[in-house]
Amino acid sequence: MFGAVRRRFANGGFSSSILRQSLQATRLAPSSTSRVSDEILIHARGFEHVRKFSCLVSLRGRAISSRPVRKVVSNMEHASSKRTWSRPFSSDTGDLVDAVVPFMGESITDGTLAKFLKNPGDSVEVDEPIAQIETDKVTIDVSSPEAGVLKEYIAKEGDTVEPGTKIAVISKSGEGVAHVAPSENISKKAAPQQSASEMKDEKKKPKVEASPVPAKPKAPAPPPPKPSATEPQLPPKERERRVPMTRLRKRVATRLKDSQNTFAMLTTFNEVDMTNLMKLRTDYKDAFVEKHGVKLGLMSGFIKAAVSGLQNQPIINAVIDGDDIIYRDYVDISIAVGTPKGLVVPVIRNADKMNFADIEKEINTLAKKANDGTISIDEMAGGSFTISNGGVYGSLLSTPIINPPQSAILGMHSIVSRPMVVGGNVVPRPMMYIALTYDHRLIDGREAVFFLRRIKDVVEDPRRLLLDA
Repeated sequence: MFGAVRRRFANGGFSSSILRQSLQATRLAPSSTSRVSDEILIHARGFEHVRKFSCLVSLRGRAISSRPVRKVVSNMEHASSKRTWSRPFSSDTGDLVDAVVPFMGESITDGTLAKFLKNPGDSVEVDEPIAQIETDKVTIDVSSPEAGVLKEYIAKEGDTVEPGTKIAVISKSGEGVAHVAPSENISKKAAPQQSASEMKDEKKKPKVEASPVPAKPKAPAPPPPKPSATEPQLPPKERERRVPMTRLRKRVATRLKDSQNTFAMLTTFNEVDMTNLMKLRTDYKDAFVEKHGVKLGLMSGFIKAAVSGLQNQPIINAVIDGDDIIYRDYVDISIAVGTPKGLVVPVIRNADKMNFADIEKEINTLAKKANDGTISIDEMAGGSFTISNGGVYGSLLSTPIINPPQSAILGMHSIVSRPMVVGGNVVPRPMMYIALTYDHRLIDGREAVFFLRRIKDVVEDPRRLLLDA
């Protein structure tokens, strides 16, 4: 009989109720005993949970001795492990799929749910962005795992979420999903409404009329105190707006303040005659665009000049690490880019191995990603030297702040035509002020001035790059 039981279990078609009926229907001799002790693995969808059981079978009110059943159905566990699987982030019916926060980078542990791009009831496609997560460095899209209809939100805008957090539910079939207008809020739907029974009870309550109270004569109000001459007149609160800082803005503020507190910053200045570099761009801009497909700008000339200066003064490219100095034998130039969400600093890798065309193409690619909010963390990590061009906003002169863990930053400014003495004559020339802020703990004034002088020489005479002079 127990051999038949084992065969039924091995075929996956035996349940606990059938086992009970088979045991009750079987008649054994008074001396026959059996104790069933085994660990039966049953498929999670078809039977009960896995459990270890030991049952003592007693028939006709007699206690019987036990005899262990030592044989274990080996192929049952093997077959169950093959059939047991579950689709991640899906419901039991397979129609509902959860949209979760993706992996955001090794150095990012959480983010803020900035906004939903889709409303409940909207149709979504596979990998279509439905929400945006704002982190300390970049904005990350949450994509729909399946095509269907957005059923509901699980998280709210402004919540702090981690990788793997469920934020919305997608219905692949779209059944039973009603469209919700963007102005509707989930919290408003959950507001309790007054039940009909409560309204009836209010109607049954008799209204008690209050007896009139004789009015007392009002004392004349004291005149308002006159403000003293020294008391400041603050603007009314209704004319102020309090807006929480974005995570990116808070991160930028923290890093800049840490830089100010850590480095012994000093800034040195010089001025550059832009005549020859601007003439070079004017003469070759059409041929450059025709061959390379990008415009020839001034930034590539300054990057090439910075590379030459860093190679002549390696200490500018170094950094302090504890009690050691790390000299970098590569040149990765960070470019400060202002975006509507904050300041980002993408990195041009191996700028010392690039020509003018490669640099211009990389600048255009990184600037477009930064403005679109699609730049990745890897594209902003690292960097050995930073260039900030405040001249695009009209800045005439500034003292830039070092971007840690670097040791120096070059500031470019606007080009202004000023009278200059050239060959004993006063002539108008397009001039630009340049500034170098450096960590005086590591870099002495001599190296800083030589570096800035090298940039001035290369920009004023780009032929030096060809002759390495």
